[in-house]
Amino acid sequence: MEITDDKLLKIALITSLIGIVGLIIFTPTIEVKQISIKDINRAMIDEEVSVTGVITDVVQSSSKTSYFLNINDGEAQISLIIFESQAADIESRNLDIDDFKNRKVAVVGTVTEYNSDLELILSSGDSLRIIN
Repeated sequence: MEITDDKLLKIALITSLIGIVGLIIFTPTIEVKQISIKDINRAMIDEEVSVTGVITDVVQSSSKTSYFLNINDGEAQISLIIFESQAADIESRNLDIDDFKNRKVAVVGTVTEYNSDLELILSSGDSLRIIN
């Protein structure tokens, strides 16, 4: 059997379609890893994680476009960075970022490193939720 360009194109097309359908089916079932703050390490840089803890401090940047929140889960703490677009999303839900202080929250963010310190960057405006 000889493989022609037409047959190769059809095989590639079918394989691509199967892959796309598989992504559509399985993507909603992929969950972000729930982790303790003390377990976050440099090997997780650029990985999306979920943490829970109490917001102990809220500081707005000097440019008034970003916020820096400290999250403490009782064993460790980490900084959470909220950029202007995420802050706008949060405020569009009638929430003020300062209201998160001293509240227990669930956060989904990406692990990054800045000045040798690990931080989380908020994934989206609805990735920061107050929990009981």
